[in-house]
Amino acid sequence: MATIAASSGSQPENKGVAGWLAAAKEYVADLKAEMRRVTWPTRKQVQATTAVVIAAVFLFAAYFAVVDLVLGRAITKIFDTLARR
Repeated sequence: MATIAASSGSQPENKGVAGWLAAAKEYVADLKAEMRRVTWPTRKQVQATTAVVIAAVFLFAAYFAVVDLVLGRAITKIFDTLARR
C-alpha cells in the first residue's frame, strides 16, 4: 500500500515531481488490486434492490404528502379560528 509522509503535508516521501509520480503510480496499482477483490452484485440483485428503493421512495412520498395535507389543514383551521376573534 502507498504511504505518504506526515511531515511534509500532502507531499510523498520522495520530494518533487518524481516522488509524486511514484506515489500516484503505486496508488493506481493498489487501486487495481483492490478492484479485483470486489464482489460485484448480479444483475438480478441490482434489479431487486432498485425495485425496493423505488417502492420505498414512493411510499415515503405518499406518507409525507398525507402528513403535509393533515398538518396544512390543521394549521389553516387554527388560523381561521383565531382570525374570527
